[in-house]
Amino acid sequence: MKLHITSRSLLTIVCVMVAVAPAMADTLYSNGAPNGNVDAFTINFGFAVSDSFTCGGSNGCSVEGFNFVTWSLPGDSLTSVEMQLGTSSFGSSYSDQVLSPSSSTLLFTNPFGFQITEYGFSFSNVGLPEGTSWITLSNAVVNTGGPIYWDQNSGPSTAFDSGVGSIPSESFTITGTTNGGETIPEPTSILLFGSGIFGLVGVLRRKLL
Repeated sequence: MKLHITSRSLLTIVCVMVAVAPAMADTLYSNGAPNGNVDAFTINFGFAVSDSFTCGGSNGCSVEGFNFVTWSLPGDSLTSVEMQLGTSSFGSSYSDQVLSPSSSTLLFTNPFGFQITEYGFSFSNVGLPEGTSWITLSNAVVNTGGPIYWDQNSGPSTAFDSGVGSIPSESFTITGTTNGGETIPEPTSILLFGSGIFGLVGVLRRKLL
């Protein structure tokens, strides 16, 4: 009898963990792999670049982060960038935030001497409807005050530069869920939840054995 109770407790915990897992952030849209060798467009000094992306959820999407790839001079790094999410290019009807990177990865140095770096960002969930939305990057700040550019990879997105108009699109990824705005648990929160539950199992086993 004691063995059955313990087994059922463990089964319940496994079911809870499985139910929580699908709510974690996933890739909502990817515009393809970075290129880093063809061209890039300025996102500071008064210039802005806007790319379209698609939310495939039938009840909309909950966006919680994005990654994009930059060109910069050796030793330069991005400290912040303004991100707008909207219904049209350069629009901000859903969100307008100044964000600092939560991660950065130097990918390589290209033949022109520029550092090719991928930056990641996270923020409070922004609900978007099903269909096409736009992400606009501008007012980027670099540690040295130098220029920084958004890598062109000519993915499926439609894109515009505030200075020249229509351009090939850039390398970026949008993350979140397609559950219509449900809060996405952070991985650390899930780990804490799991460790607490398994601690409870230990107490139950000591009492039952």
